[in-house]
Amino acid sequence: MEQAPSPKEQEWAGPEALCPGWLEDETPDGEVPEDGGDPDCATHAYELLQGALRQEGLPPTLDRSAEPRTGSGPLDMTVCILGSPTAFLPVLLEGGTRCPGAMVLCLSPAWASRVPSETSPGAWTLLLSRGVSFEAGGHSTLETFVPPRRANYVTGTFAAGDPEGGWVGELTRHLDCPTGGSVPLTRRLEDPLVTRWVLAARAGLPVPPTLAFVLGSGGDLPTDPGVPGVRLVRLEDPQSQESLVQEEVGAFLGGTAMEPYSQVVVRPAGWRWRGTGTHSTHGKAEGAAVAQAVGARLRGLREEESVLLEAMVPTARLPVPPPRSPAPRLPMALRICTLVCRSWGERPQLCQVACGVGRAEAPVRHGAALPQGLDSSLQQWGVVAPGQQQALATRLRGAAEAAMAALLAAEAELSPQQRGGARARTDLLGVDFLLACVDDALELVALSANSQRCLETCLLAEAMGRAVGEPPGDLPRLLAEALLHRAQCHLVEGKDILLIGAGGISKSFVWEAARDYGLRIHLVESDPEHFAAGLVQTFLPYDSREHRRDEEHAERVTELVRARGLRPHACLSYWDDCVVLAALVCQRLGLRGSPPAAVRVAKQKSRTHQHLQRCRRGRPPPAAFAVPCRRLQSHGDVERAAGAVPFPAVAKLEFGAGGVGVRLVESAGQCHAHAARLWRDLRDDADHPGIGLGWGNAMLLMEYVPGTEHDVDLVVFEGRLLGAWVSDNGPTRLPAFLETAACLPSCLPADRQAQLVRAALQCCLACGLRDGVFNVELKLGPGGPRLLEINPRMGGFYLRDWIREVYGPDLLLAAVLVALGLPPVLPARPAARTHLAGVMCLGSEHGPALAGGGGGLAALRELQSRGLVRLNRLFEETAGSGEYEEPCLSVACGGATRPEACLRLLGLCQALGIDSPRYPVGHFLSHFK
Repeated sequence: MEQAPSPKEQEWAGPEALCPGWLEDETPDGEVPEDGGDPDCATHAYELLQGALRQEGLPPTLDRSAEPRTGSGPLDMTVCILGSPTAFLPVLLEGGTRCPGAMVLCLSPAWASRVPSETSPGAWTLLLSRGVSFEAGGHSTLETFVPPRRANYVTGTFAAGDPEGGWVGELTRHLDCPTGGSVPLTRRLEDPLVTRWVLAARAGLPVPPTLAFVLGSGGDLPTDPGVPGVRLVRLEDPQSQESLVQEEVGAFLGGTAMEPYSQVVVRPAGWRWRGTGTHSTHGKAEGAAVAQAVGARLRGLREEESVLLEAMVPTARLPVPPPRSPAPRLPMALRICTLVCRSWGERPQLCQVACGVGRAEAPVRHGAALPQGLDSSLQQWGVVAPGQQQALATRLRGAAEAAMAALLAAEAELSPQQRGGARARTDLLGVDFLLACVDDALELVALSANSQRCLETCLLAEAMGRAVGEPPGDLPRLLAEALLHRAQCHLVEGKDILLIGAGGISKSFVWEAARDYGLRIHLVESDPEHFAAGLVQTFLPYDSREHRRDEEHAERVTELVRARGLRPHACLSYWDDCVVLAALVCQRLGLRGSPPAAVRVAKQKSRTHQHLQRCRRGRPPPAAFAVPCRRLQSHGDVERAAGAVPFPAVAKLEFGAGGVGVRLVESAGQCHAHAARLWRDLRDDADHPGIGLGWGNAMLLMEYVPGTEHDVDLVVFEGRLLGAWVSDNGPTRLPAFLETAACLPSCLPADRQAQLVRAALQCCLACGLRDGVFNVELKLGPGGPRLLEINPRMGGFYLRDWIREVYGPDLLLAAVLVALGLPPVLPARPAARTHLAGVMCLGSEHGPALAGGGGGLAALRELQSRGLVRLNRLFEETAGSGEYEEPCLSVACGGATRPEACLRLLGLCQALGIDSPRYPVGHFLSHFK
């Protein structure tokens, strides 16, 4: 009887330092080197690490273990990698550059300990007393931590082949922090029958026709696994059920699914057989030999293991150019290895692809040949047209990401015990495909999934590319960002956040996000009946609507917080009216935030531009982006402003928000008339809540700036730009400047977007805004960007939702992290995952279409539940409010391209009556080119 490999064959071996991971997939001929007598492998692993660093041209690890590192605090981030020193080395190096000191490699169980969790009953906290930390520039240090460092995220090289799971598996059981994998999850992922069923049933992917004999109940498999391509037969006693086995084998070999194939493979499956390469190959016509091989495998089977009889799917044979040599060309097979990670917004993201080529008569296995790229492999198979290669690459991305989504969905249904802990999840996996020919068309056939083989294959391919001058790929960056982001999410759990101002229904997402991130919100709100009162940890009703008394309000709020015994870790506001009050409260409580003076300058529009006009250092200086403007508090001010600001001009509220009261004026007379109406109708917050009237109803007159309008959302930490996103606005409805449409990503070329981002950043820094998430509105004309206004808070309306959908990061979380004093980990090279185009709905124009009788809103909600539209409610009512109307709803559609998104949106608006001659949606969207 053939034996499964021993746990020793899963340990590290010398060749892994040069060729990591190729060893562990299939055990090579000959003996694997032993540990050399080191009882806990730490010395051997440390030597492997030094060899790998030398291969990368990096300095050796600096040993500072004799000088304990002290001062680790509750906000220090620790991403702990357990086990193999080489499998995650590129990720450790990248993470050390992004967040110096946060990535720690643990090489021995003696370096870590588990203590009962203080926050999660029944779980454990992992503490590190020693580890190798990584810094910028590839520097690494062996350190001792006193007191031990608490891990915020843990992953490693799980030894699924070890009955006990190895020391890595033992340390990661039932932790209270996010854990990237576990021994139970790895065993499940490495079982080809389980994963093949999930890929076929849930992802709808083609798989090799498979007949599986399972001994026992097959606990990880469903009771009725009737899916295309996979037939499951449960056996109680294989020896007494030989006739059943022979019948099933005969039916399978003679079935329609096997018609295109001439060969089959018989192999055992289960975690014990991972990486052994144990199999036998037979012709389809050899029915008796196949049944005998299946029977032989069944005799050595254990409970919950299986024997697979599967079609040997050949690689598609395509017409290729004549060979340079007259010698006959041997038939070859192609295996496509994809690496997928759980990325921003919990969405799968394809990180890298590598291909293996081998002889067609045997399965192509990891480690059997050096990897090569997808494009060159397709070209080798005769797919030479760039369009065909791109189409196949797109299909491969979709298939790989669908595979991970299906595997994660199945995993989410497991109990914490089955997953190896409540916080254990698979964050990284590989999926292997074959390029087959089905019905004269190229088809990607999913073979199996794995926990680490594809990672090491792809890292090797990247290292090989660097050796011949290829630029560094995205793989280490994407993985490091994913791990660091999960660690930061854990870091904010349980933090007490003092939130000033609840806002309206447009801010409803705040309460759901706070729950998802585990934030404890203590809300200060003027409305004692606000719907959020029951959604927060502490509700502190306090009337602060008269914002000209914010200094007094700040004292009262501070007293209120202290009287309740609250000790918030951070204080911030997402509501425009309350940003100055939040800055004053931060100052009094000693919390991190922008200086109140800087927020005041940004909040008051005329002060913003007048301040920037005095900032004349730099090339170009911030003054280059300012626009001439004058403050208006009386009709006398209008006359004086008319002499300094050319017409046409824009008249608007000095502290306004939402575009209310903004108007294009062609003359001083029009400005007088508009000011008279506005000062009569909008006197205080009761006349129109939420638009800044708590600051008074002063106005400003500013020069009209031609060009396209854009929003730039920035994340700034200690004056350093960490993230920026540019969105485009459609034409406003003159003369009131109401927003009509928007799209993300921007239509602009990269250099023009860069102009907007640099202008927005310079304006914020010049005003003193050095820490926070800010929304900057600009116009872009032939001469470059000009500032409209700075909102010293997160972008409103739909922006947070759209940026999450298109790029992944969450502005709300970024604002919390900055307020806590932590630089958010954001994509270094953001890539759009989709395109969004949206249109604003007005109560005056669309009330009947959206009201209950028209059924439009109900239809939109149904479409939203199916993921076909994105809705952002801005107000409860759909009724119009005359000259000072605000949009009540944003409706958006997505697409693989901008034209596709616009076309879907236009069709939807036409069907629901949102598009009309008075509200020409097609015209609004035509600007996005």
